Amino acid sequence: MALFSSLTPVFIAIICVLIGVIMKKTNGEKEKRDTKSKDPSRPWVDEDLKDGTDHPLEEEEGEEEWQGLEENVAHVPFTGERYSEAEMIKRSQTFYELLNKRRSVRFLSDEPVPREVIDNVIRTAGTSPSGAHTEPWTFVVVQDPYLKHKIREIVEEEEEINYKKRMGDRWVNDLKRLRTNWIKEYLDTAPYLILIFKQVYGRLPNGKKKTHYYNEISVSIACGILLAALQNAGLYTVTSTPLNCGPQLRVLLRRPANEKLLLLLPVGYPRKDATVPALTRKPLEDIMVVM
Repeated sequence: MALFSSLTPVFIAIICVLIGVIMKKTNGEKEKRDTKSKDPSRPWVDEDLKDGTDHPLEEEEGEEEWQGLEENVAHVPFTGERYSEAEMIKRSQTFYELLNKRRSVRFLSDEPVPREVIDNVIRTAGTSPSGAHTEPWTFVVVQDPYLKHKIREIVEEEEEINYKKRMGDRWVNDLKRLRTNWIKEYLDTAPYLILIFKQVYGRLPNGKKKTHYYNEISVSIACGILLAALQNAGLYTVTSTPLNCGPQLRVLLRRPANEKLLLLLPVGYPRKDATVPALTRKPLEDIMVVM
């Protein structure tokens, strides 16, 4: 009994330690679960740039209702262009050389650009593939000087906040070598601004929401085709994704709530005194893996 009495405090201490370890482990696992369930604090993330593909539609819309094309879409014969190997190599090399001249140009002239050219490059972008052929894009072309200036005011106000607060020192320092900041003179001087909106959902004839599958990927592909079309026409731009400007620009341009701003392109000719950073592109062996 004396021995048991002397060991009792030791047993109690061991039990307390075990209880503490178990509680700490339990709390740790709970904290991990809570952390996973919450989005990390990333103030630079633009809600408009998030893809809405995974967002479920309202239950009342009914999952069984066919939302796409007609059930029996007619298929027609297709014959693609076929070139000789020598012609294929020549064409692919020529197209590469054309696109390799593409540069992001921030010093744009106010020289007029034929409107028909803009129509044609957007038609070209509209040939892009899209999820279930929903074509979830809207290209808003702005040429009115007043609207262009209002867009500049909105963008510069938000971009100054981005540079000073949202983006962080590393991002801002990485941009310094490109000599870019929140002043966007080209938004006034470029003859056209093209704002590309992704439609996160559409509308059926009965007014219910229509799913736009892979809407951001689809619109991003269309943007790539648009950049190639602009280069082919001898026009230049700089890809601009002004963070946190989407809602204000959507209201200014009277776009519906289902459209989210993805990209803003000022389009025109380079100024005679335009400069670009002396950058190089990665060689083929650094960007291609052949299995």
